[in-house]
Amino acid sequence: MKIEFTLNQQPIAVDVDPMQTLLMTLRQDCGLTASKEGCNEGECGACSVLVNGQLVNACLLPIAQVSGNHVQTLEGLRQTEKGQCVINALLEAKGVQCGFCSPGMVLALYVLLEQHPQPTEQQVRTALSGNLCRCTGYSMIVDAAFIAATKGAGLW
Repeated sequence: MKIEFTLNQQPIAVDVDPMQTLLMTLRQDCGLTASKEGCNEGECGACSVLVNGQLVNACLLPIAQVSGNHVQTLEGLRQTEKGQCVINALLEAKGVQCGFCSPGMVLALYVLLEQHPQPTEQQVRTALSGNLCRCTGYSMIVDAAFIAATKGAGLW
C-alpha cells in the first residue's frame, strides 16, 4: 500500500505493508537509523519521533496511521537551530555515553522546551519519564534541559 506523509519537511511516499511500524519504515525504507528498536513495547523511548509535533513511540505506530501527517526524526531535528541547541546541551552536560537513548532524549527535551521554555525540574523529569537511560543517569540529562533553556532562550 502506498503511504504518503511529510518526513523531515519533505513529502514522501512509501509502498509498504500498512501494518509495518513507523520505526521499521524509517529504518528500512527511508534509511533513517537514529531512532532505535529497544524494547519494541513502547517502554524505553529509543524509537521516539515526532508526529505532528507530538512525541510518539515509532515501534508501536503502524505506518498507515501517519498517512497525511508530518513526521520528524532526529535526523531532521538536528538540522534545526532548536534541535542543535538541545544536542549541544546534552554534550555540554555530559548527558550522552553510549548514545542509544540519545535520540529519544533529544526529542523529549525538544518537545518539553517547545511547551515550557523555562521548565521546572519536575517538568523536565516528567518529560523524560518515557525514556530509559542505563549509562549516563538522569541528573546530567536534567542539567542539559536547563542548559538548553538558558542558551536557547531566544529560540523557544
